[in-house]
Amino acid sequence: MELTALDLPDALGTQTVGPLGCAVPGSVRLPAVEPEWAQRARADPELLAEIAHAVGGPFHLLRPEKFAANLAAFTDALSEAGVAGQVYYGKKANKSSCWLSECARAGAGVDVASVPELVHALAGGVRGADLVVTGAAKVDQLLWLAARHGCLLTVDAADELERVIQLAGEPGLAGPVRILLRVLPEPDPHSRFGFDPRGTDSELDRALLRCVAARDRIAMHGFSFHLGGYAVAPRAAMAAELVRRCLAAREQGLVADSISIGGGFAVSYLRREDWDRFTRGRRDEWFHAGRTFGHFYPYHQAPAGADMLTDVLTNPVPGHGVGQHIDLAAALSGTGTRLLLEPGRALLDGAGFSVFGVRGVKGRGGYDVVTVDGLSMSVSEQWKHSEFLPDPMLWPAGAGEPTAACVGGASCLEYDMLTWRKVPFPRAPRPGDLLIYPNTAGYQMDKNETEFHQLPLPARVVLTGDGQRRRWRLERPRS
Repeated sequence: MELTALDLPDALGTQTVGPLGCAVPGSVRLPAVEPEWAQRARADPELLAEIAHAVGGPFHLLRPEKFAANLAAFTDALSEAGVAGQVYYGKKANKSSCWLSECARAGAGVDVASVPELVHALAGGVRGADLVVTGAAKVDQLLWLAARHGCLLTVDAADELERVIQLAGEPGLAGPVRILLRVLPEPDPHSRFGFDPRGTDSELDRALLRCVAARDRIAMHGFSFHLGGYAVAPRAAMAAELVRRCLAAREQGLVADSISIGGGFAVSYLRREDWDRFTRGRRDEWFHAGRTFGHFYPYHQAPAGADMLTDVLTNPVPGHGVGQHIDLAAALSGTGTRLLLEPGRALLDGAGFSVFGVRGVKGRGGYDVVTVDGLSMSVSEQWKHSEFLPDPMLWPAGAGEPTAACVGGASCLEYDMLTWRKVPFPRAPRPGDLLIYPNTAGYQMDKNETEFHQLPLPARVVLTGDGQRRRWRLERPRS
C-alpha cells in the first residue's frame, strides 16, 4: 500500500506565517505518495540519525525489495496478457549495484550503453544473453565485448551495422551476433536515432537487405523504437507497425521474432488533486527570487508503471482484415512476436529517497533559505532547468510554527538550489535536522552528481528487512 505523507493541511493558502511572524506568499503542499517502507523508515526514531552519523554527510537510502516488486509487476503484466517477452532495466536511471542482483534473481535483463555499464551488469550476475546494448554510435570495444558475451545489440545506423558485420566475422565468437534495428518513429521524425523507414528504398529497407546478405554473421531479431512522452496509443500503434515489419522480414529469411518498445513508462509522484491544485494556481511568487520554469515533469500520471504496460498491450491496433481491430497483445501472441521493454524510472518508483543534513537557516523577507550538506547535482531535475516538486520532509518531525522555506546547496553557486519553491514545513528547519527528498531513485540521485568543491558524493545505503530484522549496509562506490 502506498500512502501520502500528511503533516499539514493540504494547503497553507496564499499566506504562510514565517518564523519572524511576517505574512508571506505561500504555496500549496505537494506531499509525495510514499510506499510503506519509506514511511516506516521516517518513523523509526533512530534509523536515519544512525546512518547520518555513520556516513557523515548526505546519503541515498535504497530499497531493493521495492525494485523487485516493481519488476514483478511488469513481468506479471506480460504474463497476464499472454505475451512472451523480457523486461530490461534501463541502467542509466540509477547506477547502484543493488538493482542488478534483483534483475539476476528474477531472470530479467539490463539495458546498458557503455563498456563500464556492461561490465558492471556482468559483475552483478546478469548474463550476457540478458543484456541489451543501446546507445548511439557505439565504440568498437563495446561492440566487441557485447558480441563476446552474446548480448543483444540495438543497431542505430548504417555505418554501425557495417562495423557489427565486420566484427561478427572475427574468430572466437560463439555464433551470429544478435541485433535489433532501431527504427525512426513516425511520431518523432526529427529524432537523431534510428533508421528512416519512409519512402521506397529507405534507410531501413537497405539495412534489411544488408542483414539478409550477412545472415551467416548476424541474426536480425527484430526492431526497436523509443518515443518521448507517456502516451499509450502511439506506443501501441508503433509496436503494431513493427509486428507487421517482423512478418515481412521473416519472409526475407530473417529471425525477426522480437520488438522493443523502449522505456518511457510513467511514474506518479503526487496525488491527482495536489498536482491539479499546483498546475491550476501556480504563481512566480511561490518560488525564491520569482524563479520561473518552462516545464515540469508530469508529477501525477495515470496509467503509470506496469498499469501503463497493460494499457499498451490492451490498446486496439489494426488486425489482418479490412476494418478489423485487435489488441496489441493479440497481435504479438498471434504472430509469435516477443515484446521487449526497457523501463528505468518506473522500476525505481518508490525504491529510494535522499537525505541531506541542514547546515544553516536564514530569513529572507518572511520565508527561510535553508542550506543543506549537499549539492543540487544530486537532484537532477534542477540541471534540466526544471524543479523536483514533491515536498522535502523534515526529520525529526517535531512541533512549531508553520514555515515556508526554499533549499540551497552547499556550493558557492547562486543557482545551486535543490528547491526554489517556498515549501510549507510544519516547523522551522534547524541546523542538525535532516531533510528527506522522497522517491529520488529514478534519475534524480546520480544523473548529474559531481564532486564539486571536492565534496564527496552522497553515500549509498541499502536497506533490507523491517523491524527486528532490519539491516542496512553501505554500497561500495565503483571506481
